[in-house]
Amino acid sequence: MDKKYQYHIFSPYRVCPLGAHVDHQHGLVTGFAFNKGIDLWFNPTNDGMVRLKSHTFEGEVEFRIDDLTRVRQYNWGDYARGVKFALSKRFKIKNGIEGEIKGSLPIGGLSSSAAVLVAYVMAFSKANGIELTQMEIINIASEAEREYIGLSNGILDQSCIVLSEKDSLLFIDTASQEYRVIKRNPRMPEFELGIFFSGLTRSLVSSDYNLRVSECRAAAWNMLAFTEQPLKPLNKTYLRDIPRETYRATCEKLPARFARRAEHFYSEYKRVRKGITAWESGNIELFGKLSFESCESSIHNYECGSPELIAIYDIMRNMDGIWGGRFSGAGFKGACIALVDPAKKEHIQKTLTEEYLKQFPEYKNTFEVHFCKIDNGARFL
Repeated sequence: MDKKYQYHIFSPYRVCPLGAHVDHQHGLVTGFAFNKGIDLWFNPTNDGMVRLKSHTFEGEVEFRIDDLTRVRQYNWGDYARGVKFALSKRFKIKNGIEGEIKGSLPIGGLSSSAAVLVAYVMAFSKANGIELTQMEIINIASEAEREYIGLSNGILDQSCIVLSEKDSLLFIDTASQEYRVIKRNPRMPEFELGIFFSGLTRSLVSSDYNLRVSECRAAAWNMLAFTEQPLKPLNKTYLRDIPRETYRATCEKLPARFARRAEHFYSEYKRVRKGITAWESGNIELFGKLSFESCESSIHNYECGSPELIAIYDIMRNMDGIWGGRFSGAGFKGACIALVDPAKKEHIQKTLTEEYLKQFPEYKNTFEVHFCKIDNGARFL
């Protein structure tokens, strides 16, 4: 960088070992932030201009902070515009920023978009002298992604990016927004996160992510209708509001795809509860096994997972040195994550790469293996 900047924000990527695809239904989720992510260097501007450069994407972004922001431009600058949109609904902001942004891993499955949004929330707030709580940062970043970017997400990604702590598991009830940061039991073996990129990237907005959200809501709506309960607007209906007993009583009446989405939600709820107990007791074998089971349900009940991701998952399941793992993110392309024994990283990288590229040699130049460590959440450096 040729320019000197006053501020530097690091906003980490995140993984979710248990609690997949349920935050938008107010489910229970877990997560880790880790030591790779988004770096944003910036200076506040007092002329109301936002000027940004990216080390990942081409072109520069420039706009006025007081311009109306209604329509997406469909480029990487939309994330800054989306944060300005969400923040402006709560505060009067007059100062912009000039800066540079850089990601440290390939895009796909690690919530890089949420990490970028969190960084911009923190930057625009700093430039305008606005003090935000951690939950305000989470909710503003989530709102920017839902209302401006167009992704019907919950708060899992942003919560993991903001609230996580080193050597700890984050547990969140996304209905109440209550959370716990649970330190690793000293009896638990040391582990690292394996990040295995399929070689494909994807956009959540153009994938089936939003469709799955609608299917979950439709499942809940139908269960209410079958049991003669009052209906809410579809976008205010969540599986968390429907007791499991109601699901058992109505599942055979539901369209099969809706029943599978609900089955994933209720089974994942149980897995998270069991996983918290396993984590607290230091039982990484059980915690990993539950993460594998979560991925099975993602494949068969939630019905996500490209052939590439499923191949990585199948290889992982039978590999020495991997306790557990699953698809990361929405699970349509992107990456798989795993809990790995640090002593066996070399074996894992060699074997996984060889076996995957036998099936998909076309990804020889884009398949990547990384090993990372759990880290603290987004912060100024």
